[in-house]
Amino acid sequence: MSDQRSDQGSDRWKRDVLVFLGGQTVSSLGSMIVAYAVMWHLTVETGSAAVLTLSVAAGMLPQAVVSVFGGVWADRHSRKLLIIGADSTIAAATLVLALLMLTGAGDLWMIFVAMAVRSALAGIQGPAVNAMLPQIVPAEHLMRVNGVQQTIQSGMMLFAPAVAAGIYASTDIVAVFFIDVVTAVAGVLLLLLVPVARVARAAGSSEPVSYFGDLAAGVRYVRGNASVRWVMVLVAVVMFMAGAPAHLTPLMITRSFGEEVWMLGVNELFWSVGMLVGGAMMAAFGPKVKRRMRLMVAASIGVGVLVVGLGVSTDFWMFSVAGLVICILFQTLLVPAMTVLQEQVDDSMRGRVFGFYGIVMSVAMPVSMIVFGPLADRFAVESVMVLAGVLLLVCVLGMLAVGAARRSLATVDAAAC
Repeated sequence: MSDQRSDQGSDRWKRDVLVFLGGQTVSSLGSMIVAYAVMWHLTVETGSAAVLTLSVAAGMLPQAVVSVFGGVWADRHSRKLLIIGADSTIAAATLVLALLMLTGAGDLWMIFVAMAVRSALAGIQGPAVNAMLPQIVPAEHLMRVNGVQQTIQSGMMLFAPAVAAGIYASTDIVAVFFIDVVTAVAGVLLLLLVPVARVARAAGSSEPVSYFGDLAAGVRYVRGNASVRWVMVLVAVVMFMAGAPAHLTPLMITRSFGEEVWMLGVNELFWSVGMLVGGAMMAAFGPKVKRRMRLMVAASIGVGVLVVGLGVSTDFWMFSVAGLVICILFQTLLVPAMTVLQEQVDDSMRGRVFGFYGIVMSVAMPVSMIVFGPLADRFAVESVMVLAGVLLLVCVLGMLAVGAARRSLATVDAAAC
């Protein structure tokens, strides 16, 4: 691997990471504020579930489709410039929508188009960000930095709704769009301060130089690298099986514990705090863990057990605590998975691998809702929870029963020791 991890013998990399994460935090905060504000705006203006469904599709599906292409671009071009270009274009698209709405134009299709553009550009930005991080972070600090990044993201999930609500309630949706433009520009300016080398193709590489040749090479790489493939399968299984239960908890609360709004608020708070605590734990203690795959498998089994626990809970507070611990275990799975992929994948292939990983992360939960959601209307939510948890346990234990999977995952641990 040919990583350009900056100045491992000095503190320069810390400054670069601080500036990089600062810029991404500011930019992501603006994007989250817009996402919440748009959801509330559409709810207030239309009151239509169909409109909200279309907004979710516009905000998620383009990213899933574009991620695979974004991964190839992240390996063929400057990752830094890709991030800057995506952020700048997002700012431009948001600014155009804001100006149109100021003139009185505010048709739904305009909002949907803007959301789709933003989502598509996130599909370019995501693989580039994840692939670039190992270029500026020494290998021994990747787990800690990934934990810090996840903690920041989780903290913004707590903070962004309150900010969005305050701004939207006191002004209007256009003001939210202008704030997003400012945060995107700030993120770009901060990233300009971080030196990042362009990824060079491996010397004497026989890879095809065409775009689709590079895409096919990425598919072959994932298919031929058993450790990478099984790590992604493990994450996909957990995200799919636990995705619907995570989104169905409000429904179970209203059906089984009561319709008080404070219960729904406490549920959201516990899940968000769990993500925050889990990220912080991995930032603090993750680097000390050498058997990462054992930790990830244990976390996956723990999620399965606790999802079953959600379904059999008869006490609201036990139900909420189970959700909090599930989110801690999510981070105990996702942070090491991200780190393993960053460490195990060749730098020249990292963008493509994270493009595929982005598809897994953006598609697994919506598909989970498509599969399990309708079941919750036909059967008790508790039964759906138990079913999802049992299926997760069966899938994970079944994976471990496959000799090739077990050996491949053990290879990851052996490499880290």
